[in-house]
Amino acid sequence: MASPGFFQRQASARRNTGLLVVLFLTAVTLITLAVCLVGYMVTRSQTSALPFHYWLLSSHGLTTAGAVVALIGIGSLVRWVDLAGGGTRVARMVGARAIDPDTRDPEERKLRNIVEEMSIASGVPVPELYVMDHETGINAFVAGYTPGEAVMVVTHGALTQLNRDELQGVVGHEFSHILNGDMRINVRLIALLAGILMIGQIGQFLLRAGFYSSGRSRNRDGRAQAAMGLIGLALMLIGYVGVFFGRLIQSAVSRQREMLADASSVQFTRNPEGIGAALFKIGMKGGYLDTTSHASDMNHMCFGEAARMKFTSLLASHPPIDERINAIQPGLMARLRSRLRDTEPGSRLQGQGRNPDKAAIGDLVSQVVEPAQGTRKYSLSPLASSLTNESPTATPALSSRVGTVSADSERFASSLLKKLPSTFRNLLYTRAGAVQLCYGLVIYELTDPEQTERLALIPEHSVLGAQPELLGKLLPSLKELGERARFPMLELAMPALRKLDPEERDTLLANVQKLVQADNRVTLFELALTTFLWRHLGRGSGQVVPVKYRSFRQVKPAIEQVLSLFARAGTEAPEKAQALYQEAISGFGNGNDETMHSKITMQNLRAALNVLSQLSPLLKPAIIDACGHCISHDGKVEVKEYELMRLVADQLDCPMPPL
Repeated sequence: MASPGFFQRQASARRNTGLLVVLFLTAVTLITLAVCLVGYMVTRSQTSALPFHYWLLSSHGLTTAGAVVALIGIGSLVRWVDLAGGGTRVARMVGARAIDPDTRDPEERKLRNIVEEMSIASGVPVPELYVMDHETGINAFVAGYTPGEAVMVVTHGALTQLNRDELQGVVGHEFSHILNGDMRINVRLIALLAGILMIGQIGQFLLRAGFYSSGRSRNRDGRAQAAMGLIGLALMLIGYVGVFFGRLIQSAVSRQREMLADASSVQFTRNPEGIGAALFKIGMKGGYLDTTSHASDMNHMCFGEAARMKFTSLLASHPPIDERINAIQPGLMARLRSRLRDTEPGSRLQGQGRNPDKAAIGDLVSQVVEPAQGTRKYSLSPLASSLTNESPTATPALSSRVGTVSADSERFASSLLKKLPSTFRNLLYTRAGAVQLCYGLVIYELTDPEQTERLALIPEHSVLGAQPELLGKLLPSLKELGERARFPMLELAMPALRKLDPEERDTLLANVQKLVQADNRVTLFELALTTFLWRHLGRGSGQVVPVKYRSFRQVKPAIEQVLSLFARAGTEAPEKAQALYQEAISGFGNGNDETMHSKITMQNLRAALNVLSQLSPLLKPAIIDACGHCISHDGKVEVKEYELMRLVADQLDCPMPPL
């Protein structure tokens, strides 16, 4: 049976949204009652001293409660709309700077290389990268509503104070949040907390306005202003209740997911000391965000605590550092401390004799993690070559690979990136180069006259038009690297493609469609390419897909469409394809009497995948495994079959790593 870990975590992330709503409504109720109590104390003489519970139902009470709920709702709604821009908006909110894909800064290039390796190895589109230039603490976070439009933000301190192993551990931790669906709830939590904190902010305004003005006026107006200041003081105190509940909600939603992300980072990197040493450095140097006013809002999103607070043990969004380190590997904290003592003078460990001319303790912690042992070089394709030596029944279910990073997939990613020519790779970081890559993937196997004929179909445009000089630099590498690298190269180009305007994206999709349909036939790769681009660049591509179906019966026609295509892709013999289809569809009921669809058009496939994307996460593994059965029934997986499998997994928001 397939391991359901990834899919269970996806379902859990969606359930956490319900928990978040319950906690939010509880906080709103308590804050509303507290404000009503203040209103009751101010107005009860005007209502014949009614008991509080009767006052609540009076016009004064209902008006006060309605105003409080409206203020909280408006505060949350305004921030919700403000954050509709997704991860990019969050990054700009904290003053982060986008890292140029072609950056020459060695620390930024190190980060980009690590992120690209992790993206290819996990099957997740490369996120956009940002750096907070003025933050010396060690911290990082990811933000966005979907993996396809995720951004990763790191502090300058993380770039300069972490070595490669440690930074890789942090990146692995953040990729876990992308894979597990944590980003969406994190961004939404920022919006909800904005409303809860609204009452306290109004109280601070009234307090300043009332007492500042009353101090300059001694008449009746001055007394009225003083009364307004007292009301402001009361609201500000109630605001602290909102702060408390906001912290409590952050802690309830975040703590367990941070431990899970730490464990996933170890799984991805297979180096527990990398993330362990990164956490150790945070314990030594701190990870607080001091240059942004949103540190408290972002606390639950960050790798480590981003804001200072009281009652840390109760309200912290992250478990204690030593607890996280020892959870990664028992005894790791003691080993890290021992290695620090081996490199640090005893006087400084005791806090004595600090010499500003010497290196700080945090700088010496970089020696804690021993250099990683060299690994053998591999020339891998994204195919499981071992399948040819195993029986089909021994092949692991493909759904068990979703959301994971294996040693082989990471070596494949590292090997591929090293093989890419520098000019070729740099072109993928530009809008024009990424666009030409999309065209090149369609035509690179054609003859020169055929390429010229196809490119003539594309209208002239400064960015979206065919540019022979750029294609001349891309096509030779495409031919040399071959089909095994097509999807990874497309992933590398996604950050640049996402920078296209909506109209430019529509034009690009139309141009690729023209190239594909020029010969009146569509290959499996062309089908996968166009559907992948449509999924990530089409209108509404960054929107969250809601769960609409919780039964296979509701989506049976869509399942039949997809499995019909996979059965044909899995074998060339029509009678074998029909038998394969019946085996795959039997798990969804009435498979023996069903005939696969005679023709699957691109529009039909897109419609079917759009329906299946709305399935409950816990139902998706069966779809993945049924498709996997069709392409691996003969004990091997062709590149075109893998690309088709990757397409379906991508449409279902199930990151499929190289096999």
